[in-house]
Amino acid sequence: MLIGEVARRSGVSARMLRHYESLGLLRPAGRSGSGYREYSDEDVRRIFHIESLRSLGLGLRDVARALDDPGFTPSGLIEELARQVRERIAAESRLLTRLERIGAAEPAGWEEVLRAVALLQALRSPSPGERQRAALCVAEGGAAPVPALAEAALGETDAAVAGALRWALARAGGAAVGPLGEGLRSAEPEVRERAVRALAEIPLHGATALLEEALEDGDAGVRRSAALALGVRGVAQAVPALTDMVVEGVNDVDAADALSALAGDPALAERIAAGLRGRLVHGAAAAPGRLRLVQALAGIPGGTAAGALADLSRDEDLSVARTAAYLLRSRGA
Repeated sequence: MLIGEVARRSGVSARMLRHYESLGLLRPAGRSGSGYREYSDEDVRRIFHIESLRSLGLGLRDVARALDDPGFTPSGLIEELARQVRERIAAESRLLTRLERIGAAEPAGWEEVLRAVALLQALRSPSPGERQRAALCVAEGGAAPVPALAEAALGETDAAVAGALRWALARAGGAAVGPLGEGLRSAEPEVRERAVRALAEIPLHGATALLEEALEDGDAGVRRSAALALGVRGVAQAVPALTDMVVEGVNDVDAADALSALAGDPALAERIAAGLRGRLVHGAAAAPGRLRLVQALAGIPGGTAAGALADLSRDEDLSVARTAAYLLRSRGA
């Protein structure tokens, strides 16, 4: 077969076939009487082998090795090619995400596009100071793609930067609830807890509903953060978790303050006091635990709390008894 017919059958241009020949990849079987290249069936098969290997991303040098070097093993090269493809896919995915976020900000012109790009770059800066400045700029009124802010907040480990990002998300309001809700579905407890802390600063029903879901989280830190946020919002569902925190001595002062705030409802105050008193019988046998319960009862009004304090004023531990007695006197009991 002459080169034109081979090109038609193989789909490889005559120019490319000549290039393969110049590289030594392809050697036509012979020449016609007129001096034209003649290709055998074996040459055509080799062309298809070359094209198949190129479709995997192999360069022509590696194609030659694969076809002609008996000692060539493909496994390492294929693994390297797969790594390169994964990197390209990841880069394309990052680019797609960036474009979608810029589009979500609905820029009116190229200046706004450039500002959004600069913000996204600043949020990924290795410098905490630069990340914080970017977040504060947004919080003070700068436009920003909210999903990008949420992603930054969910991954931020620097406390100052995280605070600035939460402030910016709080100012975004309802637009931030959905992206932060995605964070609650993360496999990483740290990410879920960051989501809870950010939601805690958004005083909207949607954020409250997500915090209530977080009370059932499998991680104790996530549950505790959600309980503290809900206690401040007056959600009675947080009472059991807050009581556990007092007994266990984990953020017990904050938990006691949250229980005190919830006890502004007289009916709920009796329920809270009963729960604390019940833990005296069923859980917090050690003196430190009983003392924490006494301190929590200090902020709970009503007869049930007063009765619990009266019992504790006779406690075998002098610190517990004296503290309970003092609190009773301060109530006028």
